[in-house]
Amino acid sequence: MRVGINDHVEVVGHYYSVPYRFAREKVDSRLTATTVEWFQRGVRIASHARNDARGRHTTVDAHMTPGHQAVLGWNAPRLLDWATRIGPHTAAVVQSVLHQRRPPQQAYRACLGILRFGQAYGDDRLEAACERAVAIGATSYSSLKSIRKNGLDQKRVVSAPAQTGLPLEHANLRGPDYYH
Repeated sequence: MRVGINDHVEVVGHYYSVPYRFAREKVDSRLTATTVEWFQRGVRIASHARNDARGRHTTVDAHMTPGHQAVLGWNAPRLLDWATRIGPHTAAVVQSVLHQRRPPQQAYRACLGILRFGQAYGDDRLEAACERAVAIGATSYSSLKSIRKNGLDQKRVVSAPAQTGLPLEHANLRGPDYYH
């Protein structure tokens, strides 16, 4: 089997980490009732207690890249608290980004990047950019970067008036007499 680009290997629907330097490499696995192990060229590179929860991840912090290890002190409540202090639209964007990735830890770097826009350009401009991102349904780091780059955070968000239904009278209304 081959290690994914996110440094995890899927075994029976569960994803286990291996050291990041083995990303995209071929590895062999050995499963027991209680343990899962990975080998490369006969040398064990990782082992985990077996977990049968499908679609979940088991990650050892030491297996992560240095960049991912840099965000280890962060968690979703801490990021959301920071975003909420900036404003409701920023909190909505961070919440959306956290829900876009599984596990949510993979979204921490993007959330930190979004929140650091506030440090670079001011919280008011970040909140305005997030308001626009929510209005257009583009709640990602790259969307906010584009909004910021094009100065759209400094332009007022104009929402289209909601249409409640079709007009009752219009030029193409034929009426009952047309069909007789």
